[in-house]
Amino acid sequence: MRKIQLTAEEMVIIDRLKQMKMSGMAEAYEEQIRNPNSDLSGFYERFSSIVNFEWELRFNKKFNRFLKKATLRYPQASFDDTIYEPDRMLDTETIELLATCKWLDEGRNLLITGATGAGKSYISNALCIAAIRQFKTAKYIRANTMMSEMDQARIKGTYLEYVNHMANLDLLVIDDFGLMDLDLDKCRDFFEVIDSRDNRKSTIIVSQLPVKSWYDLFADNTYADACLDRIIHKAFRLELNGKNMRNPG
Repeated sequence: MRKIQLTAEEMVIIDRLKQMKMSGMAEAYEEQIRNPNSDLSGFYERFSSIVNFEWELRFNKKFNRFLKKATLRYPQASFDDTIYEPDRMLDTETIELLATCKWLDEGRNLLITGATGAGKSYISNALCIAAIRQFKTAKYIRANTMMSEMDQARIKGTYLEYVNHMANLDLLVIDDFGLMDLDLDKCRDFFEVIDSRDNRKSTIIVSQLPVKSWYDLFADNTYADACLDRIIHKAFRLELNGKNMRNPG
């Protein structure tokens, strides 16, 4: 059975913990008090349990805030055992190294290309989650959505604010690059984002098209040279041409 009534001293401790914004510790402490078997554990185990409960509560709250802002397509993405399936033909060693997120500290980029349905977007989202677990800011956005948002920002007079926001993200994923032609205005907008992040922050470009064909997407050759030089230089690469994960059969 559990204790029903807490002592006055116990209530004071719980109240003080809550006043100090340690609600997790208060909850764990009260749980131990109400559990008649708690005394079977030593002081260190009991105290560690209380501290760890508070730590995990705060970690999860902060993680969820960062996750929500990332606007991921696959917010539950993870590197599970499916990445080792032979018919996916994935470079698992490279993926494991990328998942450490050390390359983000160097401001390096990553280019993910390959066949439709091979899991490019999913892997990019899993990398975002790995970064968020280290409390790095991340955002996933489709290329045409980003272009549309920049158009709207220009109309609303918040263009500079938008570019600065994108510039300061630790990790920016631009998906479906190449599904739309970049006219002069879009070339300029795309350059503003890429240039603002160059050598400072990491960008993942996801595309069905091979890198060698990206130049032809730009209406202006000068912007093509400028953008691709900043994107491709010293960028890591993942090529996905394994089985279709949407239609595995």
